[in-house]
Amino acid sequence: MSPASPSSPDLPTSSLTSNRASRGAKLALTAALLGWMFDGAEMGVFSLVGRAALKDLLPADSTESTIMLYLGVITAMFLVGAATGGVLFGWLGDRIGRVRAMMLSVLCYAVFTSLCGAATTPLQLGMMRFIASLGMGGEWSLGVALVMEVWPNRSRAFMAGLIGAAANMGYILIGFTGLILSSLLQRIHGWLLAAGLSEAWTDHLTANNGWRLLMMFGIVPALLTFFIRMFVPESEKWKEERSEGNTSHWATVDLLGVLLGALGPAMMVYAYASQQSLAFCIVATILGVAIAVVGYTYPVVRYLGRLKASQGSSSNIETAPIIRRMLLAACLSGVALLGTWGSTQQAPSWVNKLTEASKVDGAPVLYAREYTLIWLSFGAVIGTLISAWLGDKIGRRPAYFLQCILALGSVLLLYWGNTQYNSMFLASAFVAGICTASFYGWLPLYLPELFGTNVRATGQGFGFNFGRILAAVGTLQLGSLEKYLGGYPAACSVLSLVYIVGMVLIWFAPETKGKGLPD
Repeated sequence: MSPASPSSPDLPTSSLTSNRASRGAKLALTAALLGWMFDGAEMGVFSLVGRAALKDLLPADSTESTIMLYLGVITAMFLVGAATGGVLFGWLGDRIGRVRAMMLSVLCYAVFTSLCGAATTPLQLGMMRFIASLGMGGEWSLGVALVMEVWPNRSRAFMAGLIGAAANMGYILIGFTGLILSSLLQRIHGWLLAAGLSEAWTDHLTANNGWRLLMMFGIVPALLTFFIRMFVPESEKWKEERSEGNTSHWATVDLLGVLLGALGPAMMVYAYASQQSLAFCIVATILGVAIAVVGYTYPVVRYLGRLKASQGSSSNIETAPIIRRMLLAACLSGVALLGTWGSTQQAPSWVNKLTEASKVDGAPVLYAREYTLIWLSFGAVIGTLISAWLGDKIGRRPAYFLQCILALGSVLLLYWGNTQYNSMFLASAFVAGICTASFYGWLPLYLPELFGTNVRATGQGFGFNFGRILAAVGTLQLGSLEKYLGGYPAACSVLSLVYIVGMVLIWFAPETKGKGLPD
């Protein structure tokens, strides 16, 4: 008889249960870390190839302002999609379970990122990015909920650091993939011809630094779904909620609210994409954010109403405090996301512009954007690990406040301390990566602590991902700011002032240091 057999007298049942739980927790963590890593890779790919893709898809005589406009619009579409996906897949995770919903979210972003490589117009590229981002937004909230629920409270800070680090390892992965692709592009061109592909199609796939091939590599994470489906166990906390009948109060019809809520940001993006008047854009932005808030919180309001009604007069459920926490989480996330997407995420595009006509010793500057992304990402890995540890040591609120100060200083150093691509530029990018990405170790530590198990995936999914809509508002200004202020340094520096808002906002948030994860 095997020593691991449940009937073995030498191994108590409690030890067997503990071993199974430990194995399940490790598998859940492995799946989530891989999911976040590929999530980061899929997010980082557009920072790497966005300009090349648009130069390929737009008319040859398109101006820099036109390219900037499309970069801003497609980035905003991605951010809005991630916000929507955070609610949709978060709802699904609270309704059918973390694991099954996470599998679907990974499949979504893998398939539609790869389809970006087949785009023939900027609109098609934007739509594929939008649909892919639904899965990216969902995977973050589902993975965080699963990991935080299966690992003990004492491990939460370390787990939060790993969550942020894994996503940024994805940026490093896509940076090195871009380097390898660029160095092998001529050989790949020959291999495709040798494989029987026509010269026209080969030229089409390898044009403009082979951006289409890099996008098509996005299908690789789809393989992760088989691992998730076969090996990763469901959260016991969620299963307890299901056994008590609480998950049945989520209703599919409530998702109509999310659909209507998405129309608000869509209106906002349209206003900027079609270059409407400033007054029209301001009104569209205010209405768009308001519509999104109402629509995206609607499923939670309806769920809590049904749950409260089922418990009768004995219920102690209060909807308003939960909604307030969701909105607070969204604002805290919005500061971090706007600071990143409005500043450091633009660094590869900025350095690409700086080096397009530059030469070193008479030769063109090679791989500047790839090395910039890699150094940013290495810094980000370190920053996320440090910030989660710091939040656990000095408290959630002081850590966030300190991160805002450091992030603002690092962005100003990057954009005003450099005028050319060199080792100082890469060192500044490394520091900016540490400081601006530090929030992505803090957020997965703090946001799960704001919500109970029954609404955790949806609540934190809304909180983190709705921040992307606030970030989208800022990135839509990037083209105009770049035009009127005279370049990336001034435009990105203005957007980075959002960190000052974060320094004030954090003191309105509850301190959760030393407290267990709410049931």
